[in-house]
Amino acid sequence: MKIKEGFQLREVCGEYVVVAYGMKNIDFSKVINLNESAADMWKAVVGKEFTVEDLKNALLDTYDVSEEQAFADAQRVAAEWKEIGLVS
Repeated sequence: MKIKEGFQLREVCGEYVVVAYGMKNIDFSKVINLNESAADMWKAVVGKEFTVEDLKNALLDTYDVSEEQAFADAQRVAAEWKEIGLVS
């Protein structure tokens, strides 16, 4: 997977949001909010190819969670990112 060109993570008033730039990515009907752990995963993989395993490792590097919980969370986030079109 890779985060598609044209999306950037921004912190706005203490909240993490993904903003689109470029005409092909603009859809003003959606605001994509990320919680802190999803934002940390984004930061860990932006600009490079990654797997669910990479997302899991980003969580393990930052949070005190079990490997099983980190993997489950990484799978959920990856599926959500795919569903809304953030990754290819």
